[in-house]
Amino acid sequence: MAAATATVTVTGHLVDTGILARILDDVLEYGGDYRIESLDLGRQHEDESTALIRITADDAERLERILMRVQVHGANAVDPGTATTRPAPADGVFPDDFYSTTNLETLVRLDGEWLRVGNPEMDCGLVVTTGDGGTVVRTVPVSDVRAGDAVVCGAHGVRVELPAQAPRGEEDDFGFMSSAVSSEKPQALLVRQIAERMREVKAAGQRVLWVGGPAVVHTGAAPAMVRLVRAGYVDVLFAGNALATHDIESALFGTSLGVDLAKGSGVPHGHEHHIRAINTIRAAGSIRAAVEGGVLTGGVMHALVEAGKPFVLVGSVRDDGPLPDVFTDVIEGQRAMRAELHDVGFAIMVATMLHSIATGNLLPASIPLVCVDINPATVTKLADRGSAQAMGIVTDIGLFLEQLARELC
Repeated sequence: MAAATATVTVTGHLVDTGILARILDDVLEYGGDYRIESLDLGRQHEDESTALIRITADDAERLERILMRVQVHGANAVDPGTATTRPAPADGVFPDDFYSTTNLETLVRLDGEWLRVGNPEMDCGLVVTTGDGGTVVRTVPVSDVRAGDAVVCGAHGVRVELPAQAPRGEEDDFGFMSSAVSSEKPQALLVRQIAERMREVKAAGQRVLWVGGPAVVHTGAAPAMVRLVRAGYVDVLFAGNALATHDIESALFGTSLGVDLAKGSGVPHGHEHHIRAINTIRAAGSIRAAVEGGVLTGGVMHALVEAGKPFVLVGSVRDDGPLPDVFTDVIEGQRAMRAELHDVGFAIMVATMLHSIATGNLLPASIPLVCVDINPATVTKLADRGSAQAMGIVTDIGLFLEQLARELC
């Protein structure tokens, strides 16, 4: 059987950022081989480098997989050709050789024209539709594809674009946070940088997305979060049942997980408070109904309702209750989260590993993302799962939110 070959090109700060090394490692890991045909290295810090790499594999199928893999790093075929589409064989099933998407800006070539995909998201497929407005290519998760949908297959006719890269030594102030995760960076400077970026996003008419865990309440930072909501710096919140439950518990009983937030000690029967809080909201019908009925008069969820800001709560098998607003079907929860990503220009994730990773998987690489957690592994895992734009701060979430609220409010 004759070997299959293709030549790819990649441009950027290839050596400083390690992109070239990662491309070559992936070719070998996926069972291929490579030869660097040319490498034009930039001479100055601001100069980009360009590499031409000839990739060889035992067969065309393996080569297609390698080409799709290296596109994660911005490597595109020199001769991309035209995209091939095949009909989805059944609801919720892609064709076997479907193009597996990245979170990078993506273009698809059809009938000689490059069409930009409007909603880049990793680990999905590309579906082509034609209507009165012309031909559109959109990212579709496997759960949402329908039998007969025209799905892009193989890597032919697909191109990706890396986000703009700052040359080494010339990053903007915000880029200071993009180095390795550490707890030893000057936190006051990082908070000021985040605050400035949030001001810029709001001035541009974009939205700030927050992803939060229950530690926001446990650490006593809920009042700071409320101030941020009222100041207009929380446009949408993604969370689970726990954050909302303990926030409401705090508003109703003054406790979080049964611990008095004013004294830091347990109270009699405090272990019951969270389930009694859930029951109170279930009796009201929803969080919004509890606010409008005067049952819930404080806390983060109250502030969001009062400010008219949306929230998406997606639960898990561990949840008590749950609250009536919580999506218990995770696929429906994903759809609700995707529906709130429009106009997001900045995402900040605080004290939640699972929801941070889930949201990172939905976001395009072009949206700046900051992850704040006391556990360095949370930030590392987020980046390892493909959210290469994630920047990490290792600190106590209570202190961080207090500092951020003082800076912005």
